[in-house]
Amino acid sequence: MEKLELTVNGYHYQVQVEPDETLLDMLREQLKLTGTKSGCNKGECGACTVIMNGMAVNSCLVPALQARHAEILTIEGLSKGEELHPIQEAFLASGAVQCGYCTPGMILSVKALLDNNPKPTVAEIQEGISGNLCRCTGYEQIVQAVQSLAGKKV
Repeated sequence: MEKLELTVNGYHYQVQVEPDETLLDMLREQLKLTGTKSGCNKGECGACTVIMNGMAVNSCLVPALQARHAEILTIEGLSKGEELHPIQEAFLASGAVQCGYCTPGMILSVKALLDNNPKPTVAEIQEGISGNLCRCTGYEQIVQAVQSLAGKKV
């Protein structure tokens, strides 16, 4: 076991991790942040997407030890108590949430996109969410939700 220090959703943590433990497993099992979903565990579905040091990453592919001293944002860190984040509100308003399994990862990919490009084109939105699979929505509502946020501070 190795000691790992990192910041998750604005809180500092010190945890003990196995050398082969993933960031996904550490978040879910040790910190009990279960909004980050385990999908394929191969980096292909995006259900486990979190923001690490400002970049969207597949937490199933990131060794936990690689997150040493990192800043991590999970879906639990977006809302302020009962107040939803604007991206979450846009997803609800646009009908971009169906079964919800992909939603946390999708929302974090959108956040990373909008943080870097506040006015993305449809093609840029499609590219920004291309690492996140959704079997329910057909993506149209998701793109509409992101378009509704273009140019707004999120």
